[in-house]
Amino acid sequence: MAEQLPIDIPDNPKLAQNITHFARALRKAGLPIGTGRVVDAIRAVQAAGFTEKQDFYWTLHACFVNRPEHRTLFAQVFRLYWRDPRYLEHMMSMMLPAIRGVQEEREADAAEKRAAEALLDGVERDLPEVAEQEEETELEIDASQTASSEERLRSLDFEQMSTTEIAQAKRMLSRLALPVKPIESRRGQASHLGHRIDRARTLRAAMRQGGELRDIAKLKPKPRWPNLVVLCDISGSMSQYSRIVLHFLHAVSNAKGAGWAKVHAFTFGTRLTNITRHLQQRDVDAALASAGAEAQDWEGGTRIGECLHAFNRDWSRRVMGQGAVVLLISDGLDRGDPGALGKEMERLHLSARRLIWLNPLLRWDGFAPKAQGVAAMLPHVDSFRAGHSFASLEDLAAVISKPDDVGEKARLMTALSD
Repeated sequence: MAEQLPIDIPDNPKLAQNITHFARALRKAGLPIGTGRVVDAIRAVQAAGFTEKQDFYWTLHACFVNRPEHRTLFAQVFRLYWRDPRYLEHMMSMMLPAIRGVQEEREADAAEKRAAEALLDGVERDLPEVAEQEEETELEIDASQTASSEERLRSLDFEQMSTTEIAQAKRMLSRLALPVKPIESRRGQASHLGHRIDRARTLRAAMRQGGELRDIAKLKPKPRWPNLVVLCDISGSMSQYSRIVLHFLHAVSNAKGAGWAKVHAFTFGTRLTNITRHLQQRDVDAALASAGAEAQDWEGGTRIGECLHAFNRDWSRRVMGQGAVVLLISDGLDRGDPGALGKEMERLHLSARRLIWLNPLLRWDGFAPKAQGVAAMLPHVDSFRAGHSFASLEDLAAVISKPDDVGEKARLMTALSD
């Protein structure tokens, strides 16, 4: 359930006009709100009244929110628009970190920056009057030494991006490749540089020469490409990272010449969902919309052990052939039995050619495997890497074919043993 916020209704609100502008801000922040729902919201507020402070919040919530992932955005836009009498200064302090208003210095909460950005668009004419400032300060910004937008976005945390930055990051991810080197198989193909004798071809050639053996045909190993299997955590703590990573996986699934035999994608929170066929759609928006409709546990709880058990039982033999590489995208925060989680991770590791764990918590310098879920999973992965930014996914693309890459596993295993 969304956080219940104290509500201060303006004395002279011009209610219908303010609800309309509030709905426009929600739409800019990403909620699918049309004119009909705005009219319904105005009528619902008129019918519900304001006998309780929370009535107003939950009336609008019922009219505008119909998906779990929209709750956080709604709560942040609502708080900024209806609660803070000087919300423009509050928003500017989050949008431009170099400018400090009357608020305390802090990082924006999840979705708060996007909510502020939506409200900033064309809102100046409706702002409440504020006291005149003692003096005006003219800001001169020298952009000659600033990095390019794409370079800055490379290291920016996905969780702290605005709506515009997320859109730009998704375009960058659509161009990022995840190349893989082929695997030498036991099957051979004809080659005069090969080291194995092709007995059948040699004998056929000899038969055409009356049984005289003139040349010895050679074979070299025939290359084959592995499968890529992705297990993506879509629980509440991972939802923002998962949405952006799925854009990346869509690009990998539809890339030509990337080398992967097949790309299989699964989401998990409280249950396991196969979204492979949805990511095969060429249009990324249609693909992710259908994948979101298929996975009903977005921003829910986390049952990593149970979901891995379902994968090992129902899907492992179907998709783990051809020396599959497995990407596990999760923060590892599981409240289930750590012993059962460790067993499922061990089974998954034994079935995979390589098991790579991407964890956004590695963005913190002081991260240590203190959580029971992380401690149970860590020994059974080949590589443990960050997955919170474009740069971290670029690093993954550079090392995914290196069998000796362990990422941060060695350091964290030492910390775990201590």
